[in-house]
Amino acid sequence: MARAFAAGPHCAAIQQQLNVFGTNEETLRICEEHGLASISRSPLAMGLLSGKYAPGGHMPPADDVRRDTPHWDYFDDEAMPGWTEKLDAIRAALTEDGRSLTQGALAWVWAKSAVTIPIPGFRTVAQVEENIGAMNFGPLSTEAMTYIDRALGREPAVAAQRA
Repeated sequence: MARAFAAGPHCAAIQQQLNVFGTNEETLRICEEHGLASISRSPLAMGLLSGKYAPGGHMPPADDVRRDTPHWDYFDDEAMPGWTEKLDAIRAALTEDGRSLTQGALAWVWAKSAVTIPIPGFRTVAQVEENIGAMNFGPLSTEAMTYIDRALGREPAVAAQRA
């Protein structure tokens, strides 16, 4: 469906979930092939990549949409320990050069492809400032991207670094 949409005369962008834990590589390639922007939804994995949530610790409230969505299981009681283990495995690569986890997660999106535009959520002015601060660092290094892919059990991909 993305390919047919991309071929249309009025397509400028395709929105998809894209974060360090997962992406639709085919949709991203379609965006690159057609010169379209990839609007990256949930680049912070619903806040999990901020590092402030932990199993048995700080969690979104029970009535928060992140706790009951068919699209993500980041905050499901059974799945969350696995996600936080993955985060722990890649934490050092995401925070290279003094970045926060949030800034590293956004930098991963930028390093994934030159056509990506992350749309992170925020609830406070401090979160907006942290998101904006990611631009001071730019995309993650090729070495960090390779490390992350290997730590998450993926074949390392060649990152399309932004200038």
